[in-house]
Amino acid sequence: MESPSHRRSRPRRHPALVPAVAVAAVALVVSLVMAFRPDGGSGDGPHAVAPAAGAQLGGSPTATEPTRSPTPSTASPTPRASESAGGPASPAASASRRPPATPTTRTRTSTGTSLAGRIRPGTTYQGVATSYDAGNGDGACSYGPTSDVMTAAMNTADYETSKACGAYVAVHAGGRSVTVRITNECPAPCQPGQLDLSQQAFARLAPLSAGRVAITWNLVSPATSDTVSIRYKTGSSPYWCGIQAIGHRNPLARLEVRTSGGWVRLARTEYNYFLSEQGSGCGSAIRLTDIHGERLTVEGVAVRPDAVQATGVQFARH
Repeated sequence: MESPSHRRSRPRRHPALVPAVAVAAVALVVSLVMAFRPDGGSGDGPHAVAPAAGAQLGGSPTATEPTRSPTPSTASPTPRASESAGGPASPAASASRRPPATPTTRTRTSTGTSLAGRIRPGTTYQGVATSYDAGNGDGACSYGPTSDVMTAAMNTADYETSKACGAYVAVHAGGRSVTVRITNECPAPCQPGQLDLSQQAFARLAPLSAGRVAITWNLVSPATSDTVSIRYKTGSSPYWCGIQAIGHRNPLARLEVRTSGGWVRLARTEYNYFLSEQGSGCGSAIRLTDIHGERLTVEGVAVRPDAVQATGVQFARH
């Protein structure tokens, strides 16, 4: 395809089409000039073509403008990509973040292995229930305030360094039952098997005046329309981060991040965040595994401290 400079060079070649009479007249004038100035008469002809040849080869500054004009249109998605990443990004990083239409993409696989700790599916536990004022619903699991009052604190032994966080438990006493979500830890003197229920949940089983009641309880995998969300801890960055999963149907067994060397399992704290002390995998793909061995791989979650970012995925019901 010809460039604009090619199209602009053609008018300079039109004198070649002048009628023969005009050419003869010019030749006569030239011959007279050459007769008086033998050293200067041959310069005009070649120099008349040189500018056009130069434009074709090198181009003028305006001739390069059409080749630059597409750049803004191809680069325009970059600000959106950097916004979704929580800050400025290089062109290569921005391009890698453009394809997902939503904050996450996901795959679902199963290890076929139970990763349960002390609390196991299909097992009935015995203990006692007590009650406490749950306040705004926040607790050791660091989920934050909630309007869900059907919650409980798990004894330290069964809390198992926050492994019980987010678990749904069906509690039974005297022919009554209530399902609660574990959001807190009940330290000593709470004993293994003991659940400290919110006052609202305890009232479903017995009057608050009862103080303590014998119970049985078991893990459940409830129907829910909620999906898993991810939250980065306050102070998180590409160099250090804490990651939390919220809203999982089944207890979470592992959280891993993808690094250049492969998947790395992060250590879980008692306040229910998984820490990457050296920043490995912060802002990269996240792989969640529940106690049934099911894995959810989530991509495109940016490092945005304290922001709850939905993934659109959920573990299967059991």
